Amino acid sequence: MKKCIIIANGKPPRKNLIEFLKKKNYSTIICADGGADSAKKMGIIPDYIIGDLDSINKETLKYFGNKTHIVKINRQNDTDVEKCLKFAIKKKISEAILTGVTGDRLDHTFCNLGIVLKFFGKIDLKIIAEKSVLIACTGEQYFPAGPGEIFSIYGFSTGTKITSSGLKYPLKNISLPFGEKESTSNIAIAKTVFLKIKNGLIFVIRDFNTMKKNGLF
Repeated sequence: MKKCIIIANGKPPRKNLIEFLKKKNYSTIICADGGADSAKKMGIIPDYIIGDLDSINKETLKYFGNKTHIVKINRQNDTDVEKCLKFAIKKKISEAILTGVTGDRLDHTFCNLGIVLKFFGKIDLKIIAEKSVLIACTGEQYFPAGPGEIFSIYGFSTGTKITSSGLKYPLKNISLPFGEKESTSNIAIAKTVFLKIKNGLIFVIRDFNTMKKNGLF
C-alpha cells in the first residue's frame, strides 16, 4: 500500500510530525505549490512539488530544481491540493495525509475540509492539523479507542442518520446537520467506538496526541 504526505501552503506542520509519519510508511512527500517553502524551512526534500507555481518562493523553486520532481499544472478548476491528490491517485497511492491545510485563510481551510468529502472513495484521506485528526466516513465503522478519548462527530444532511456505541453520550439514529446539531467532545467509554452511518458522510475528529500515546496511529 503506497502512502503519501501532502504539505499545503497553510500553517506548516511540525517537522517531528513529518518524521513520525514517514516511520509509519507515509514515504512519499508531495508539496502543494507554496507548501514547498515550508518543506525547505524544515529541511525536508519533497519527492514532488505540484501546482501552478504561483505561490512558491522563487528561491525555493530554484533550490529544489535539481532535487525534486516539479510538476507544473496550470489547470485553474482545481486547487493545488486537488492537483496533488489527482496526481497521487494516478501514481496508485491509496492513502494520503493532508497537512498545512489550515491557517489564517478561513476560506482555504473551509475549502480543504470540503476536499475530504470530494475525494471520499477515491483515496483514503486524513487531515492532521495542530492536535487533531479528521476523517470522513460512512457505513459501519469500528474505532479502537483509549479511555476518555475525545470523539467529535459532525454530519451535513438531515437525511444522514448516526447510531453509536462506546460513547458517553450515545447517538441513536439521529442526524447531526452542520449548523444545527453536533456531537462535539463526546467521550469514549469503551475500548472500541462503533458508529453506524446511514445515507451520507460524516466527519470524525480525534486527538492526535492521544491516538499516538495509545498506539492507535
